[in-house]
Amino acid sequence: MNTHAPLTVTNGRLLLPGGEIVPGAIRSEDGFITAIGPDVTPQPGDLVFEAAGKLVTPGLVDLGVFEIDKPAFHFGGITRAALMPDQNTPLDIPSRVRFAAQSGKPDFWVHPLAGATRELKGEALAEIALMREAGARAVATGRRWIGDSGTMLRLLHYTAMLGLTVIAHAEDGGIVGKAVATSGEMATRLGLPSAPAKAEALAIARDIALAELAGAAIHFRNVTTAAGLDLVRAAKVRGLKVTAGVSPAYFMLSDLAVAQFRTFAHLSPPLRSEDDRKAVIAAVADGTIDVIGSGHDPRGPEDKRLPFADSAPGMAGAETLLPLTLNLVRDGVIPIGRAFDLLAANPARLLGADAGRLAVGAEADIAVVDPDRPWIVDSDKMAASAGNTPFDKQPVQGRVLALFKGGVTVRTKKVRPA
Repeated sequence: MNTHAPLTVTNGRLLLPGGEIVPGAIRSEDGFITAIGPDVTPQPGDLVFEAAGKLVTPGLVDLGVFEIDKPAFHFGGITRAALMPDQNTPLDIPSRVRFAAQSGKPDFWVHPLAGATRELKGEALAEIALMREAGARAVATGRRWIGDSGTMLRLLHYTAMLGLTVIAHAEDGGIVGKAVATSGEMATRLGLPSAPAKAEALAIARDIALAELAGAAIHFRNVTTAAGLDLVRAAKVRGLKVTAGVSPAYFMLSDLAVAQFRTFAHLSPPLRSEDDRKAVIAAVADGTIDVIGSGHDPRGPEDKRLPFADSAPGMAGAETLLPLTLNLVRDGVIPIGRAFDLLAANPARLLGADAGRLAVGAEADIAVVDPDRPWIVDSDKMAASAGNTPFDKQPVQGRVLALFKGGVTVRTKKVRPA
């Protein structure tokens, strides 16, 4: 039970489910939202935060991170994250899942994703039911595709029976091999090992067919090509339980960003063509994309200051997740309510967490945001454990001014007693 004083955030612009923005206040008690709206006032004994007309939103829910990096998450307004099973010791047994589920408390919630196969090798299924009991909210294949169709079908049958979603990596490993770039002019000029973008569509096509056969729910963590997005779009039209996510790099950058062998732009999957980048933006706009996640994967110099082909993929994305997504709002691609559905409500729903929305009874994960505040991304000053961002020195807009987890202050110094 939460023993902290109740919290009231006053004089805010409240972003409600459905995208409506109303002036008013929000109050929480014992970790849950108890009142919201224009008539809400602080009660004696409440702690009060004056929002001064800024946007009050749910805390972000980051689906599919590779490290629990609380300073970076708190800076970015993230109050809970789904942890990928790709750890030094994979999350493929119940004890590791249980430990991970407790690792962020009390000021951050970790939702472990159970490794689909033992040691993430894509062969024997892991103890999925036991890991669900230990706290796993979904099952993930990890950084790699499960190449054996029989194994993948058994996994999907099993997760369908357990009511869990499979979070899949969408690249045909037999085609990708050790490629670090997408085939095309840029990869050719740089002489980088590359694979065709169609490797994504081939993986998605097979996994959709198997998910339909099993009656299972499947989520593709990063869909980055026009062909892959067309397959997801068609599956949704047919009523299949298919969802898709993407990280901001894939709607902000094309493979031109790897020019001059910039290892901070070495990602997995690799950056795509300009046409694919535009297709991702269109898919966000038309609802094909359900989730925008940071893919937070901080990597130090030992992993990034290497020849491009030898460097590790990944970027520190937690701090830039919100401002880069808000670019889509400023460009008229989506309204702000849809942005927070992608960043909070939809990933929370996929994980079965009662969060990601401002509503009475929901968990009091609350952010106060200035969507117009400018700042400059600086890899040398990031809160993350490493500053490997391809957006270094880029101006952005959108900053979290205050953050509350379960109604308890995480970031801000302006809370006062009522």
